[in-house]
Amino acid sequence: MNREVTLPLIVDDRGTLQVAASDVSKLLRTVGGRWLRLVEAGEESLDEDTVAALTIELAKLADRIDVACIAHSSDRST
Repeated sequence: MNREVTLPLIVDDRGTLQVAASDVSKLLRTVGGRWLRLVEAGEESLDEDTVAALTIELAKLADRIDVACIAHSSDRST
């Protein structure tokens, strides 16, 4: 299953980005990591397979954001 995700970005009235993409990708990875630690700690209300699948998807999305930012930066520097 391959779905495209569009993330709305928060900009001010001058068009200045208020949320850095690096912060978004870091947040996605942090959420996944915390879920995994809860599972490892024996949190019974969390299904291990579901947490693993969701964590993987969050990491993939974070990777896509990072790659898009790198590509955007590379395009501007040429």
